[in-house]
Amino acid sequence: MARFVLSLHTPPSDHDTTQRIIKFAHACLAQGHTIDALFLYQNGIYHASENFELASDELQIPTLWQQLADKNINLTLCITAAEKRALNCKHTGVFSVAGLAEFAMLTSDADKWIQFK
Repeated sequence: MARFVLSLHTPPSDHDTTQRIIKFAHACLAQGHTIDALFLYQNGIYHASENFELASDELQIPTLWQQLADKNINLTLCITAAEKRALNCKHTGVFSVAGLAEFAMLTSDADKWIQFK
């Protein structure tokens, strides 16, 4: 089975891309593949923000991330992208903070790196 690293580059307002990466992750796991990490980069880091509220009839994105975290997927975000966008890196929910060097090491060890933009 393959080892994947996934990266998300779009903000929470892009529901289509968010749903694609979530569905892809669940499909990979269901087929016995491994996801070494899911990395938030560029505007994707806003998924880790605790400063937005969603209406009850909208896609409940934090719940989707929690479901992946419950499956022991390493959810990380780029510290540099977060700092450039003034994201409070002390309150990132289920996401841990990492640098691009750590991300590069993860992708070099994985069989496949897939970007969602």
